[in-house]
Amino acid sequence: MTGPEQDVPTTPAPNTPAPTTPAPNTEGTADPVVDVPHAGALLTVTGADRPGVTARLFAALAVLPALEVVDVEQVVVHGQLVLGVVVQEHGADDDAALVARLRPVAARVGDEAGVQVLVEPAAGATGLVADGVRRHHVIVLGRPVPPEAVGGAARAIADVGGNIDAIRRLSDYPVTSFELTVSGAEAAPLRAALGAVAAATGADVAVEQVGLARRNKRLIVLDVDSTLVRGEVIDELAARAGRAAEVGRITAAAMNGELDFEQSLRARVAALAGLPVSVLDEVREHLVLTPGARTLIRTLQRLGFRCGIVSGGFTQITDPLAASLGLDFAAANTLEVADGVLTGGLVGEIVDRPGKARALARFAAEFGVPLDQTVAVGDGANDLDMLAAAGLGIAFNAKPFVREQAHTALNQPYLDAVLQVLGFTRDEVLDAV
Repeated sequence: MTGPEQDVPTTPAPNTPAPTTPAPNTEGTADPVVDVPHAGALLTVTGADRPGVTARLFAALAVLPALEVVDVEQVVVHGQLVLGVVVQEHGADDDAALVARLRPVAARVGDEAGVQVLVEPAAGATGLVADGVRRHHVIVLGRPVPPEAVGGAARAIADVGGNIDAIRRLSDYPVTSFELTVSGAEAAPLRAALGAVAAATGADVAVEQVGLARRNKRLIVLDVDSTLVRGEVIDELAARAGRAAEVGRITAAAMNGELDFEQSLRARVAALAGLPVSVLDEVREHLVLTPGARTLIRTLQRLGFRCGIVSGGFTQITDPLAASLGLDFAAANTLEVADGVLTGGLVGEIVDRPGKARALARFAAEFGVPLDQTVAVGDGANDLDMLAAAGLGIAFNAKPFVREQAHTALNQPYLDAVLQVLGFTRDEVLDAV
């Protein structure tokens, strides 16, 4: 992106006296802002939804002179319509007079359409959020969503100075999710307040800033063990080597951030020495995908995303998995094999915590996707650099240490709940599938 143009100072020609009084510069001067008075009114339509209600209302408003529509919000909940319309009359400043003119129109529309149309003053209504006021999407997810989660979120938003401008349902299966559009609250206190609600109610509450960046994501990276698939592959291998308890303790410490990942990885791999390479095929065949994994990948691919995996596990497992899912890229560690058995060593570059972030950056560059248009999903401490580097980092059923540092967290058992965090509705998912 180029920076703003800079003024270049000019030097007067030699022997040319500089003017003592500069001539007035009128070039490029904006017209003065004229504060035109206006009256405002809010029309609220409620009743059974049926074809033609909205068209009938706006047709009636169209015949009134000097009237401008400045805001519209409509929602249908189980067949019941709620439609709000803010109008202004320029050149007038009497809200009450405008309301009086609109009430007979509203009554006629209500009688003809079989709905109720309430008209009330809306002094100074503009339908716009003031410049500089931040807006956020707050997504509440659950299976189900308890009333106290929605009520708690609403109270928390108000407590930090926010206002709920709109609410819509994103999905009803496999999780129920609602999106609240919030204005007037800063991100940090909003996330903190809603985090307390999530902890108290068991629902997931995600926060994202409103803007084009939310829908311009183009690449997603998924961790594998305990994210894309259930369980930890290395624990399965260790069980076959008779070292399950030992390796399990090391794995838990590494995922909680208590041990350096590379050191813990090498210690765990060393415990696999002597395993026949055929064991890798057995473990791979018994992998269980996390519910919703195929739906997430298939949907995002049809929406134009590049999808791949970056794992601290092993290429002998992840490469065939990536091929079976039709993924665009994969990165992982490689187990050393000699004479048909695992040596207990690794070959090539280690994909550890910083290695995962490097892999994300590498794949984003290969596909020409800026990092702020990427999404990363993971559950362990070794995912933290990758989650931080992505435009959106999602902790999925993660350790508390990881949830606290990710952009947002999901604790639902379904991986396709990521789609709702990205703002996609259930209908959009079904259309993509």
